[in-house]
Amino acid sequence: MSYIVTATTGHLGRLIVESLLARGAAPADIIATARNANKLPALAELGVRTAVLDYARPETVTTVVTPGDVIALVSGSELGRRFLQHSTVITAATDAGASRIVYTSAPKATTSGLLLAPEHKATEEFLVASGVPFTILRNGWYTENYTGEIEKARQSGEIVASVGSGRVASASRADYADAAAIALLDDSLAGRTLELSGDHAWDFDELAATIGTLIGRDVTFRNLTPSEHSNMLAGFGLDEGTVGFIVGLDANIRDGLLAETSGDLARLIGRPTTPLAAGLAAAA
Repeated sequence: MSYIVTATTGHLGRLIVESLLARGAAPADIIATARNANKLPALAELGVRTAVLDYARPETVTTVVTPGDVIALVSGSELGRRFLQHSTVITAATDAGASRIVYTSAPKATTSGLLLAPEHKATEEFLVASGVPFTILRNGWYTENYTGEIEKARQSGEIVASVGSGRVASASRADYADAAAIALLDDSLAGRTLELSGDHAWDFDELAATIGTLIGRDVTFRNLTPSEHSNMLAGFGLDEGTVGFIVGLDANIRDGLLAETSGDLARLIGRPTTPLAAGLAAAA
């Protein structure tokens, strides 16, 4: 039986592999997979086995998966194509005899108005209907999503968004990776759906102050209306679809869709989640 981790050339996937190793999984029992074979040697340096696994090519899944394997299906990044990709992997892995699939989903995916939720909802429903044992990890926001704000704030002294007083219960990728590694190793989590998020929901005034401390200058949060935000982004040359997506995500934050602090993540990993300041400092 092997622990198969998908998308390990991405940040989260590689961290899951590293967390498995740190928790005592034998390197020979771990298969780090990626779509691009040219990127696998860097993963092999960790001592684990490697293989090509492409979400769009089911034959690459059945080549890797053997009966009894447990798979971490890290959600894809290609918006609009993710459900097709995820369902392809789930079907092929089920046919190959996978014993369980651990899927990284989104907060309250089956009921939330979050812009990113529909593809996760469809994937969760497909996974449950497939009949293969599963563990669903509904990952909240990554602190690292805001790393790019550090340099902007260094230049302008501002964090600019249209989130109002909305809050974000973020955690670090390492926190979510530890959760995934634990879920892979612990069969008692089969059938569970966990809402994962940071211990503290911060607002953008706190984000600005935290970044200010990190870079050593005063930083303030400038809140825009959605219309002002759209106009600003369009002025930067962004296309209409991208503008709508960014402003829509800010509306989700404004509506409180990323603010829940369930405590599931800290309980699962057995420690407090990484504070905002520490997460940003590490990412920077």
